Amino acid sequence: MITQSSGGATPATGLAMNQISKSFANVTALNAVTLLLNPGEIHGLIGENGAGKSTLIKILAGVYRADSGNATLDGEPLPLGNPAAIEALGIRVIHQELNLIPHFTVAESVFLGQEYRTRWGALDRRRMNAATEAFFRDSWQLDINPRRLIRDLSLAERKLVQIARALIDGAAKLVVFDEPTAPLEAQEASLVSSAILRLREQGIAILYISHYLNEIAALCDRGTVLRNGEVVGYPDRELLQNTDALIKMMVGRDIEQLYTPRQSSAHQVDAAAPVLSVRHLSDGQQLHDISFDIQPGEIVGIAGLLGAGRDVLVDLLYGLSRPRSGTISIDGQAKRLRTPYQATRAGLALVPRDRRHQGLILPFSTADNINLASLPETATFGWEHRGKALDKARGWIEQLAIRPGRPELPVRFMSGGNQQKAILARWLGTDARLFILDEPTLGVDIGARSDIYQRTRELADRGRGVLVSSSDAPELLGLCDRILVMWRGELVANLPTRGLTLDALLVTINGGQEQQV
Repeated sequence: MITQSSGGATPATGLAMNQISKSFANVTALNAVTLLLNPGEIHGLIGENGAGKSTLIKILAGVYRADSGNATLDGEPLPLGNPAAIEALGIRVIHQELNLIPHFTVAESVFLGQEYRTRWGALDRRRMNAATEAFFRDSWQLDINPRRLIRDLSLAERKLVQIARALIDGAAKLVVFDEPTAPLEAQEASLVSSAILRLREQGIAILYISHYLNEIAALCDRGTVLRNGEVVGYPDRELLQNTDALIKMMVGRDIEQLYTPRQSSAHQVDAAAPVLSVRHLSDGQQLHDISFDIQPGEIVGIAGLLGAGRDVLVDLLYGLSRPRSGTISIDGQAKRLRTPYQATRAGLALVPRDRRHQGLILPFSTADNINLASLPETATFGWEHRGKALDKARGWIEQLAIRPGRPELPVRFMSGGNQQKAILARWLGTDARLFILDEPTLGVDIGARSDIYQRTRELADRGRGVLVSSSDAPELLGLCDRILVMWRGELVANLPTRGLTLDALLVTINGGQEQQV
């Protein structure tokens, strides 16, 4: 482990954030955090959701002002609290959200806000197209047509467009990557990782944030680990390879078993009445003749490459889109699920893949978001019993270790992992029969993942059915009893996980092996 000193002279080059502290109301987000980053270095910023990573990055980007402490870049003071000035000094942040306009071209997106113009003030599209094409070719040896529309690109290509926008002016000295590969399949993630490594070769400093510890180990030269707003270690490259030690440093405890084993056997029921029965389901476009069952007490995974149809299936099951043909039955009863309200009434619960836009009402409090699915318990004739609502929320906050533990705090101020727990808490207290978890641990730290996996297994042990759609193959293998594999809108395999290897699963997901469902 490398120990960095918080004192001493300011380094002549690179980034130095010294003794940074920040509080919100009575909650301390950062306490005397020091981080040093050298030019041409990939430095991992590591910690659980709520550890303070996002706050530190927002201070670095000028969005927040630090309560105390200072920062320098190449020995010169950074104007903290002034985003435009900080960007002008060469600090760029690549956010997890893409924030691209679908009908814009690649070149228009790369030059958004910094367009080339002719002497008459019109957009110089020819020059922008040429510069964009040259940037992708020279920087990453990629041939991307600058006239293609954003909506026609893969997720990895869109991420590269987002990166190119931050770098096209050639002035970047330090780039912050916030979960750059979170929505990507393995092959796409590899493309983005290669692009980041080329930036290091150009002498650009990189601050890399990811919950994928294998990425941290593969890419980063050093790291800074935060826990509860404080630095708990500065691991060197060797220590970054020790996943167990890194996890213990992050969470302050050993996570002996990530996936909770089954405590009881699957509930024995009449085969004619599974929790969920899907027959010949199609949407007329992407999904074709889907049939499967989920028994009480069973966790079933849905695997497949991007575009295989996993998201379409989830949307059909929960009434977010309408099927062209087929039937959906809950506990042996055919259900008409044309809206989320109908799905909820039928006994379905959804933890969506896009928690910020589909799962939460961001201006509402944590308590309000937790109680959304059980309002009759905390309201009468439309009037909420506030004390009762807060007490109920406090109970779930304590059970799931949601942080910060303040039921009246707007949920938008919470980290992604804690937001995910709040959505899960919303449904745990209901009588839902089938839980649909769509990318349940996307952007979630290892500690929160362990909690979510434990709760998922507890649901199954209580006789509920669980459907998990995930792009994380090891997650499906560790969590699920069976895995259904989708390929180009069809179910091509039904794989019990007992005895199944990761290699065999990946082969099937990539279309190399098909088994009769």
